[in-house]
This record gives sequence, structure tokens and C-alpha cells, in this order.
Amino acid sequence: MQLRAEALDAHLEKGLSPLYVISSDEHLLLLEAADKVRAAARSQGFGEREVMTVERSFKWGQLQAANNSLSLFGDRKLIELRIPTGRPGKEGSKALQSYASELNPDNVTLITLPKLDWATQKSAWAGALQKSAVYIDIPQVERPQLPAWIATRLKAQGQSADAQGIEFIVERVEGNLLAAHQEIRKIGLLYPAGNLSFEQIRDTVLNVARYDVFKLNEAMLAGDVPRLVRMLEGLKGEGEPLPLVLWAVTEEIRTLMKLQVGIGQGRPMGMLLKDLRIRGPRERLIEPALRRLHAKTLQEALQEAAQIDKIVKGLRASEFAGDPWDALLHLGLKIARK
Repeated sequence: MQLRAEALDAHLEKGLSPLYVISSDEHLLLLEAADKVRAAARSQGFGEREVMTVERSFKWGQLQAANNSLSLFGDRKLIELRIPTGRPGKEGSKALQSYASELNPDNVTLITLPKLDWATQKSAWAGALQKSAVYIDIPQVERPQLPAWIATRLKAQGQSADAQGIEFIVERVEGNLLAAHQEIRKIGLLYPAGNLSFEQIRDTVLNVARYDVFKLNEAMLAGDVPRLVRMLEGLKGEGEPLPLVLWAVTEEIRTLMKLQVGIGQGRPMGMLLKDLRIRGPRERLIEPALRRLHAKTLQEALQEAAQIDKIVKGLRASEFAGDPWDALLHLGLKIARK
């Protein structure tokens, strides 16, 4: 049974199921959902908790043994299985399929996993869990969803902010949802319920953003110049290797060129996106980017990327006062500007 994270509270009020699986790369949201299951289990008499983490030396027989053994104090038991890699291996695959088919009604089992890729979701063990468990797949909170997420969290503690205040928070917590949660909680402790002024938010929220090199391309495709500049400065400040950032930008330019060639040959956009494995936020941003970018612009950008590569390797002097990061910013702006 698939269940949205937003519906978990209502589900738990009706009683507990014997098996829960929570899958997410958003550690904060996974932890919050797991805490709700734990709290419901405690309130309903599951007094003992046994936690197992799947590591290299993990013996899968421990899982079945925990399920079959009686609680030391006669209480019903909450069994937690954590699979940090999301890959149980051949033995684990068999064990999970067997476990899902023979659930002990006297126990509640909680399995936590990272987000599973498409191929893993189609595996036999993942299918068995999806069939037998209350399966909660929590998506990442992407940049476009972050303002609404922050507003909802503020509302939950009786506070609100205007668009300027929300955007200020977004800029300083991007890519770091746990820190965003902590900053929002801090606002709740410092200020009473009601509408927050921009000055209150500005004076409270620290810059705790963490920048993902692969999210940089989203800013570039969206034509979001302030975000592009902020992310490049952040990546530089965090010590991200310049060759990796340049590679990511160059690969995006090559992808745009391949799409333009495919469209010119009359191939459907949907097929091209599938062949190039473009999905998620990038899929929505690609078409507008293609409409504003000419083939000549992309060709010039690719040549510029090659020159930056030579600068990084010390084979060519930079025209940007010796800083290849500035040259990379110039390249990003070439793609981002409308």
C-alpha cells in the first residue's frame, strides 16, 4: 500500500500495520516520518525496540530471529531495519521477500531506505515490500517547492512571512533541509506567533546553504542569474573541484546540442528526453532553454568550455585576472541569459 507522507498521521490514528517502509533521500523528512511510527508504536503498547543496521558483516538471519523471538518483558516489539545503501544484496533480497510474506502480527517492523532508483524499484525484494508494507516514498524538496515548504513549517508554529522573507530564507538554506528546519525552529523560539517582518528574518537566519554541483545546471537552464552567481560563489567557497564543476556545465551544453540536433531530425522531444535520461526538474527546464538558445550560442559555449579547461590545466592564460572561476561564470551566463 502506497501512502503519502502527508497522510501518515491520519493512517496511524486508525491503528498500526505490521510493516512500514520509508524511502527518501531527505534525511529530515525520513526521520520525522519514522519518529511518527515509533511514537504510535509506543502509545499502542509496543514497549520493546530492536534496531538493526545492514552493514557488510550483517547476518540476515538476525532479522527473522528478531521477528520470531518473544520480548523479554512480554511486550509487543518494534523492529527497525536500516538499509543505508538501499542495496541488500542477493541474500538480503531473499530474506526480505521471505520476511514480507511471513509477518508476525505481534510485531511492527519499520524499514528505512534511501530513495531507490528506477531499476531497484523493479527488483523482486522491493516489489515484495511495496506489496506487503505501508510504503512511504518521500520525494526530495526541490528548489521550486522550498518556499511553500518553508511557509508550511512557519504556519505550523503559528507564524508567517511575506514573499521577500521566504525568499531570503530559501537563499540561505538551499540544499540543506535539516538546517532549514533548525533555522525555522529558531525563529519560532525568538519571536511570537504572527507575521514576521523581513528584518526579523534577516537578523535571525544564518547562511547555511549547501550547493550541489549538479543543481547548478538547473539555475543555468532556468535563466536564474542571481541563483547561478550565488551557487558558483558557494561552490568555490566550499572548495568544490573546478574541473568537476566545469565538466557538469560542459555536459549540459553537450546535452542541449544533442537535443537540438535530434529536434532538427524530426525526433519527438519525449523520445529524446528518454534516450538522454533527462527527468525531474531538468525535464521541465530543458524546453524553455532550447527555445531561447541558438545552435551558434551553444557551439560558442562549448568552445569557451574547452578554453577554460586549458586555463585550469595551465595551458592558457585567463582573461579574467587569472581566475578560471570567473571564466566559468561568464560561460554559465552565456547559457542563462535570456
